[in-house]
Amino acid sequence: MIKTFISLFVFFSFIIHAHASPKNKHDFLDKNITITGKVIDKDTKDPLEYATVAFFSKKENKIVDGGITDANGNFSIKVAEGLYDVTIEYISYKKITLSNKKLVSDQNLGTIALEIDFASLGEVEIIAERTTVEIKLDKKIYNVGKDLTVSGGNVSDVLDNIPSVSVGVEGNVALRGNENVTILINGKPSGLVGLNSTEALRQLPADAIEKVEVITSPSARYQSEGTAGILNIILRRSKLQGFNGAITANAGYPKSAGLSGNINYRTGDVNFFNTTSYNYRESIGHAYTNTRYKTTGNYLDEKSDTDNQSKGITSNIGLEWYINDSASLTTSLVYRDSDNESNSTNKIVQYDENLNFTGQSIRLDPEFGGNKTIQYATNFTKNFKTSGHKFTFDFQYEDNKDNEESLIVNNGIETDKVETLDNQQNILLQSDYVLPIGENSQFELGYRGDFSTKSTDYTVELFNTTTNNFEIDNNLSNTFNFKVYVNAFYTQFGSKINKFSYLLGLRMENTQTTIDQPTSGDFKKKNITGLFPTINFSYELSERESLTLGYSRRLQRPRGFHLNPFPSRTSLTNIFQGNPDLDPSYSGLYDLGYLNRFNKVTLSTSIYFQHEKDDSNWVSFETGDTVQINGQDIPVVQRTPVNMATEDRYGYEFNVNYTPTRKWRINTDFNLFKNITRGDFNGVNYDAENLSWNIRLSNKYTLPANIDWQTNMDYRGPSKDAQNTREGIFSINLAFSKDLFKEKASIAFNISDLLNSRRFKGEIDTPTFFSTRDMQFRGGQNFNLSFTYRFNQKKKPERQNNGGGSGFDMEG
Repeated sequence: MIKTFISLFVFFSFIIHAHASPKNKHDFLDKNITITGKVIDKDTKDPLEYATVAFFSKKENKIVDGGITDANGNFSIKVAEGLYDVTIEYISYKKITLSNKKLVSDQNLGTIALEIDFASLGEVEIIAERTTVEIKLDKKIYNVGKDLTVSGGNVSDVLDNIPSVSVGVEGNVALRGNENVTILINGKPSGLVGLNSTEALRQLPADAIEKVEVITSPSARYQSEGTAGILNIILRRSKLQGFNGAITANAGYPKSAGLSGNINYRTGDVNFFNTTSYNYRESIGHAYTNTRYKTTGNYLDEKSDTDNQSKGITSNIGLEWYINDSASLTTSLVYRDSDNESNSTNKIVQYDENLNFTGQSIRLDPEFGGNKTIQYATNFTKNFKTSGHKFTFDFQYEDNKDNEESLIVNNGIETDKVETLDNQQNILLQSDYVLPIGENSQFELGYRGDFSTKSTDYTVELFNTTTNNFEIDNNLSNTFNFKVYVNAFYTQFGSKINKFSYLLGLRMENTQTTIDQPTSGDFKKKNITGLFPTINFSYELSERESLTLGYSRRLQRPRGFHLNPFPSRTSLTNIFQGNPDLDPSYSGLYDLGYLNRFNKVTLSTSIYFQHEKDDSNWVSFETGDTVQINGQDIPVVQRTPVNMATEDRYGYEFNVNYTPTRKWRINTDFNLFKNITRGDFNGVNYDAENLSWNIRLSNKYTLPANIDWQTNMDYRGPSKDAQNTREGIFSINLAFSKDLFKEKASIAFNISDLLNSRRFKGEIDTPTFFSTRDMQFRGGQNFNLSFTYRFNQKKKPERQNNGGGSGFDMEG
């Protein structure tokens, strides 16, 4: 029934297309011959019911007739005499075209065997049962399947289950252990991410994702930002005629609830799509720091407890218009409105060098924040007669507003009012031209302009005990205006010669940055132009075995908050301050990969090396200032980013997908890497070497009564640099799921961080102080129950002969 329903829609779309604008009445007449045949599965020899057969008239230059197969895979279709291209299609199978068939009398086309198309399994308009992977020259594409541990979850949960990707306890996304990664939505920066990408990714529902592209060796078509690479999140959009969609409701503990839905309605040449979600979530966080000051021998214990409440609505609504057979126009609107309330209690306890108690203070920091994002986007695509020959143009405008305010209470007395108003506008212009050359070559040319303007108004008011009023502190308050204009041009050429494929590209980017601080009179402007070559090779050892080699030059531009010199006020003794003199970091990335699909196992490995210069590192040091707490002067420690090092990163990655039976499958991902950092800052040497690893294991088994049971285990190894040592983190996620109502619905229950072990522990060792830290930002264990109901969407059934669900393709 699943493929039946889909094939009917495909068939009707052919009929609508064929008869939408007939030239004359003879288009419906003169059908005087009958064409018959049978369609089967090439591997199983089973008949394919409701496969689509279409007749493209060479004379009329359009599809004029079509039909579908019956339960036995047979078809019988009446057509007029003429010259045709006959196409036979079935969802998730490779299309067959019988070209230039001269049909002048009744004819039997015989038995036509269709072959499963592994590379397209994730592109059908049904929910895949398993996550599959496509290997291309410059990326891996993970078609997100029915992962139980993220049911009712969000995008951060999905990314945390993708091989090579990890999400830290603070929500920071890393690729192969490197947080310098660029996150795109549908190939572009998006309002779905906004100013606060961590919080935004937690607002977007997991069910909205169709694919995640892990691009560790980006080609020239991609922006050069992100020294670790690029994560491109592709949102789900149906291609089916008619109405289809899904709705998910979830609830959990600590208190959380959500409702999300996605719908598509396509009729004729117009497709309407929408994804909307509302989420409410409560979470708790803990942080403990013990510091010993080497200059005095005194100790300071600092403990923070935080209760967070976040809620918000996110909606992505759009319209596709197929202007004609070769051109389409897509417009969309993203709207996001979220609120966050955070109540933090910061307790400081002081001891002398003999650990005798000397005093304490309690600081309350209730913070209220809101974020609003509106993004308009337009895409125009023109396809030419030759397959793959196309021109695209994109325009995108985005406006983000992020506001935070807090009233700080120290020892029962209101002392500080802090308000931060962020406003950012982004404009994107992009145009790409793709020209196939012959059967196996392709040329590309494109332009991209990113124009970003951000203003931050930071106001601190301190309570004046003399006047009993709050007064603005001009030494702490400031206005920060930041502009980044990037103009980029690229070209690349790819070709395939027998079993060898290559893709060569060159990208030029001009970056103009402006930092303006009206309150302090500081003004800085930089203009940098760079060339970014990319090289990707592939060699097919066999149909299921291949080697890839890639090189790309990358950069990491400083973000606005890294440049902003406003000191934070979350703690009196530990402050964060940006560095307006920070420069971009540049790196060269090499990647050698191997893929082998045999029997029920898919093996993917790679060896990579990255050399980065002007690396931006976080350093902690005493500022020389002190704050008085309980009559004692406590040194102020500042944490800030600086360009001070070169870094070499070596790594080996190993992914295995094993499916012993239809009811059982195992996935594992292992990443071993070593960092060598060399650098000095303010006379202090920060040389360091670090060997660490991440390992992840996912096991899914179908229990009796068709209950799916999934367990994900993750271990992130210990790491260190010149100042910081971090302990390893182990966590387990557990989930159960059951399909209902003939697979139209599903119910799932999952437990995140089963052992309550996802904690950040480490040490900081500097010439003037030593600290130990223990932090937990995501609240430990989380329980979630979700229910999903699908309208004209169903799971994709399992196949035993899928070779692990992977495919290799050249993207030239």
